[in-house]
Amino acid sequence: MMATNNAVTVQSGEPPRTPDDLTKTVSASRLICFQQCRLKFWFRYLSGIRKPKPPALHVGGSVHAVLKHWNKARWKNSAPTLKQLHDVYSSVWAEDQKSEPVDWENDEQAQKKTGWRLLETYFRESPIKPTERPEAVEVTVEADLRRHGLPSLAGIIDLVRPNGRIVDFKTSGKTPNGDNVAHLSDTQTTCYSVLYREATGKKESAIELHHLVKTKNPKLVVTPLDPATEIQKTRLFRVIESYVNGLQRADFVPSPGIHCSSCEFFNECRAWS
Repeated sequence: MMATNNAVTVQSGEPPRTPDDLTKTVSASRLICFQQCRLKFWFRYLSGIRKPKPPALHVGGSVHAVLKHWNKARWKNSAPTLKQLHDVYSSVWAEDQKSEPVDWENDEQAQKKTGWRLLETYFRESPIKPTERPEAVEVTVEADLRRHGLPSLAGIIDLVRPNGRIVDFKTSGKTPNGDNVAHLSDTQTTCYSVLYREATGKKESAIELHHLVKTKNPKLVVTPLDPATEIQKTRLFRVIESYVNGLQRADFVPSPGIHCSSCEFFNECRAWS
């Protein structure tokens, strides 16, 4: 299944990847994209199409970079000032656009202000004390799943707090609902659980989702989750199995839904045949 030639513009840059490339290892982000819409997965990873970065993604990336800096500073027993953190934010904001242009639609400064307000809210309301030293920050982990007949699982864990509390940072346009967000994040959080256990040989004590919410008055919502169960691990392995089988069959069909309104490949999808 492919898009018609007149529906897409393949720009120069990273060459399209092959299904074989994408099944040697798997990641939470690729699994989630495949679950959401298989045609979107094809456009994003296999077609070679490049798109300007959406503003929300740039804001999230800049916020994430500052939180990474803050966490690494605490790991080194350092305490950056708010001004130093703002300088990091401004630097990342500008530098990232040199390699990945953003489609701002004339609202860059408003978006930049929103991102910094999210960070101010986080530093003011975070359950993490400035003196708390992390166990790990932005650690890259790979789990060998060949014993389950599956490819390796790879990923980066944002933060591990003391006693094995895994933290994932997210920016969101709306307030998350506890049960709903636990379900929607299940693939990602179970991936982190499997990776953490592979790296440490022990079970995580908990998983925390830290949502920085872009409401009129920004807020922080922390969703605590229990360690992954064996049922969740089995579900994840079935998802990986479906992913591998789908790529081998070239099963790339659209999945129309509410998520389409924010999809960068909306026009290409409408022209798909």
